[in-house]
Amino acid sequence: MHKTIGILAHVDAGKTTFSEQLLYHTNTIRHRGRVDHQDSFLDSHTIEKNRGITIFADQGIFTYNNSTYYIIDTPGHVDFSPEMERAIQVMDYAIIIISAVDGIEGHTETVWQLLRKHHVPTFFFINKTDYEGTDPTSVLAEIRSTLSENVCDITTSFDEELIEFLAERDEVLLETYMDSGFDKDLWTQTLKLMVKENKIFPCASGSALKDIGIVEFLEKLDSLTTTFYKSDDVFAAQVYKIRHDESGNRVTYLKLVNGTLKVRDSVTYNEQTEKITQIRQYSGNKFKTTDQAIAGELVAVTGLTNASIGDGLGVFAQKTEFDMIPTLKSKVLFNASVHVKEILRCFKLLDAEDPSLRIFWDEYFQEIHVHVMGVIQLEVLEQIVLERFGFHVSFGEPKILYKETIGNSVHGYGHFEPLRHYAEVHLLIESAARNSGITFTNICHANDLSTGNQNLVKHHLFERDHHGLLTGSTLTDVKITLLTGRGHNEHTHGGDFREATYRALRQGLEKAENILLEPFYDFTIKVNMDLIGRILSDIQQAAGSFEPPENSGDNVFIKGRVPVATFMNYSTTFASFTHGKGSLSLVYGGYDRCHNTEEIIDRLGYNKEADPEYTSTSIFCAKGKGYPVYWHEAEAAMHCL
Repeated sequence: MHKTIGILAHVDAGKTTFSEQLLYHTNTIRHRGRVDHQDSFLDSHTIEKNRGITIFADQGIFTYNNSTYYIIDTPGHVDFSPEMERAIQVMDYAIIIISAVDGIEGHTETVWQLLRKHHVPTFFFINKTDYEGTDPTSVLAEIRSTLSENVCDITTSFDEELIEFLAERDEVLLETYMDSGFDKDLWTQTLKLMVKENKIFPCASGSALKDIGIVEFLEKLDSLTTTFYKSDDVFAAQVYKIRHDESGNRVTYLKLVNGTLKVRDSVTYNEQTEKITQIRQYSGNKFKTTDQAIAGELVAVTGLTNASIGDGLGVFAQKTEFDMIPTLKSKVLFNASVHVKEILRCFKLLDAEDPSLRIFWDEYFQEIHVHVMGVIQLEVLEQIVLERFGFHVSFGEPKILYKETIGNSVHGYGHFEPLRHYAEVHLLIESAARNSGITFTNICHANDLSTGNQNLVKHHLFERDHHGLLTGSTLTDVKITLLTGRGHNEHTHGGDFREATYRALRQGLEKAENILLEPFYDFTIKVNMDLIGRILSDIQQAAGSFEPPENSGDNVFIKGRVPVATFMNYSTTFASFTHGKGSLSLVYGGYDRCHNTEEIIDRLGYNKEADPEYTSTSIFCAKGKGYPVYWHEAEAAMHCL
């Protein structure tokens, strides 16, 4: 049986130390490393050793009771949460490590929400119980009140409390218990099923550093987890990581969910087929090659040159969408002696390994921009570029990533007809739910526009981010419908429908109620009652909103929303005036209306008339010569009306 187990936590909760203990007790490693000693098996990268934090989601393999376990040690720092989320998509089970000293912290809630989104059955381990003054019972109560009331204590197996807990949630089990008493096998199988179905979340406690409770937890983990993969079925897999080895080979990490995979097999993905040239099994930074992999295994392969993270292979056509989206962007600064194309080539490799970077080349300003979660990520990127490529780079001050949408419905018309070219596109552009992105529907009849050209319109709408009119920021949260269009058997050429589609979109935006969006945090703050006035004042000054505060003993809880721009550095201020005794949880809460639209428009200074990649002006042809028709006159000139 193959089981993929993810280890997740807020930074410094003891996640890597916990993982090292599992590997040690299953005879995978001879020495238990520590992050602070720079000798842990899973944090093998030089940068991880130097910084003492996990940055990359690396895996270890061990066997226990006839099962093969793949454990993925994920980053705990919020700046590297996209790496953590990419690993979640292939987990069979997850273990959230919570420090008994600190309790639930900001990133813990983010981890929990992502695991629920991907329906990953979850265990908890309350760590650091050896510290003086810690109380696992109170931490368990906090988990139940903050995350889920369906968390049960499995530290002492089937005691009276656990029996009552399960019986409350399974009437059949309760009736059996009343009729014939306690049957351990039945209760274990029921608990295993309830865990698998995300109805129950088991919790234990101990100390990873002092090796307390680890073996007992492993025994329970083994008895309460199960997987079933069909190796005799058709091949299907999912890509969860991309790396490049020391020889520059692109290495694609896969989770096989069906069938088998052999060296020299041909694999289909994204409408292309490539041949597998090598299959590797990684544990830490070392690997061994194998001729075949079967369903349930995590392997790395060479030979796939274009597969990207989240792609499905074989019959698994689904592509995973990720929630951890950077809200900052920064300009890459480098020495003029290095050619920009060489810098861009290196960053494109990094972009394949971390697609959340969304490396962007600004042709007009001749600049490279990266999207990031925070300043720690930029510091790490500097080290990675120097170590891997030998370049010294730095980054400009991170700036908020704004987006734009519309507040009404408009028709957009685009026509492109210089001499010997022809394409016309009509779009309906409607406002959509916040944080829904761009969606597309098609009601165009094939009699008006061929299916191939209809597909071209859709392709051009999704081939890149499109600019809004207020600041040139990315357009989002719109539903676009292709109404009709026209091509020409002789004069329509490649690129004509790109021109017509872009112009139709832009022409529609010219008539729309354009809205600027900014990223928000959902926050939860816990402070002593004496500080409530200061906190509420700070939230209001930061253009945030909050729900009625809730009292809990001497403390008060405040929940609400606040712009990232005004709160991204608040944690330092908060720690200072609370003297480290309060808690501040900031979870990315999507985009919403910008609180200072006019100020941002003035600051960014975008000129919609001077955007080299976009125009709302259509091109028509008369007497063998093309001429422009400006957006406010374009509708009347269209051929399809």
